[in-house]
Amino acid sequence: MYQHGGDIYTHKNMIDFSSNINPLGPPDGVITAACEGIRSVSYYPDPWCNKLRERLSKMHQLPKEYILCGNGAAELIFSFVLAYKPKKALFPIPTFHEYEQALHTIDCDITYYSMKEENDFILTDDFIPAITNDLDIIFLCNPNNPTGHLIPNGLLDQILQKCVDYNIYLVIDECFMDFVNKEEQDSFIEKCTTVKTLFILKAFTKLYAIPGLRLGYMISSNTEMLMKMKEVTQPWNVSVPAQLAGIAALEEEEYVNKSIELILQERKYLMSELSKMNLKLYDSKGNYIFFQGDKGLYEECLNKGILIRDCSNYEGLEQGYYRIAVKDHISNEKLVHILQEVI
Repeated sequence: MYQHGGDIYTHKNMIDFSSNINPLGPPDGVITAACEGIRSVSYYPDPWCNKLRERLSKMHQLPKEYILCGNGAAELIFSFVLAYKPKKALFPIPTFHEYEQALHTIDCDITYYSMKEENDFILTDDFIPAITNDLDIIFLCNPNNPTGHLIPNGLLDQILQKCVDYNIYLVIDECFMDFVNKEEQDSFIEKCTTVKTLFILKAFTKLYAIPGLRLGYMISSNTEMLMKMKEVTQPWNVSVPAQLAGIAALEEEEYVNKSIELILQERKYLMSELSKMNLKLYDSKGNYIFFQGDKGLYEECLNKGILIRDCSNYEGLEQGYYRIAVKDHISNEKLVHILQEVI
């Protein structure tokens, strides 16, 4: 069975660099809101997440009907696939595993486009010919997980246009876009208003450090498709604490700015220190760093109390590829010290 990062239950008392969560932890306001939600667990949650969708609608300046909330981004991926039942799908590899896992549940024919190591696993114009008119759906992760690369703006426009021409559904996972330097952010959310075959996936998990609450949302002007997703999803899928936490999180502008500043600063520090070691680094734009090192590095770090992400189970990768989260400076210093010992 596929193993994700963040398994602190098997690997106890470790400093966890394997999951890409905001090192500041949840904002106090979000914790307070979630705790208030506990007081209301004797009532069913709003199945439509109306107050949360209204707040998201205001933030994104989109109609509330264009937003569907879910029990984490992963649930929305599965709901989308179950509702649409695509027969043929395409996505580049390596990338987030849930696209493949969801598609396998309906026996969808998957075409993998292998991003080349000699191109640093960056998506290039060679992807365009892979988009054929027999496809039903394409999944893209931007910035990509685990590499952290952004898809070049012009290329993404070409991909979208070809999907429009062939009536292919394009799902862009922007769950890590919030950690990208604002000057480099290139969200396609605004394009949803005019392109009904475009779907944007977002989550509260990483930015607000609440993976245990499970909260994500999808944006699209294709309201019929969003309704189909709702119909195949269990009712009351987003808990009261999660909904209240999400509403509170959207008020945390100062926290978000502080988080991005910290990530940019600490990513720069880690890239500088890791560049002095026998590692090949890739230019990540997210809150994590992807690199190639010696086989067995995962186990070496584990023995020293550090949990990093072994990326060898990503489709398209082999042993020797790793990903680390960008954490607080003290934790990052500990990681650097351990890597200096074992490399």
